[in-house]
Amino acid sequence: MSKVASALGGARFDGFASVSEIGPLGMITLRAKPDVKGLAAAVKAVTGTKLPAQRRVERAGDKVAAWMSPDEYLLILPYAEVKAALATLADKLAGQHHLAVDVSDARAVFRIEGAEAAQVLMKLAPADLTALEPGEIRRTRIAQVAGAFWADETGFTLVCFRSVAGYVMGLLSHSAQPGSELF
Repeated sequence: MSKVASALGGARFDGFASVSEIGPLGMITLRAKPDVKGLAAAVKAVTGTKLPAQRRVERAGDKVAAWMSPDEYLLILPYAEVKAALATLADKLAGQHHLAVDVSDARAVFRIEGAEAAQVLMKLAPADLTALEPGEIRRTRIAQVAGAFWADETGFTLVCFRSVAGYVMGLLSHSAQPGSELF
């Protein structure tokens, strides 16, 4: 078995905000309509959180449940727990229309922290970050690629496809440089 590694090996940049690639993290895409019988209990069993409302993120320690679309949730948990979490979801949602897939190795996750962390994302995403509440998720573009991010007390977490992790790290690093302009 190969050794698990994050997309960029924990790359980090310190400017007027700090940018770091975190991981590896376990991630499950869970597709199910919100009214599926047992869905809330299944999410709670895996993450310890309630089922997130539209455009919300719920957190319990190192586990996260994020609303991604009307019938899609992203569950984030320790990498080593994914196999057991998938089994739990299959058990709790047996007989119900759903799909749960391990996407851990298909995603990269970044943290942007510091007093000016929002400025880093404002240069890259066509979203009004001044209106973004803690625990609210945005799916949008990060320059030219798809991404999702949410705010918490210390900064932002950003998720993108692993295949563009280097590009996104370059964008975030450049955007966090004092006096930088993107275009």
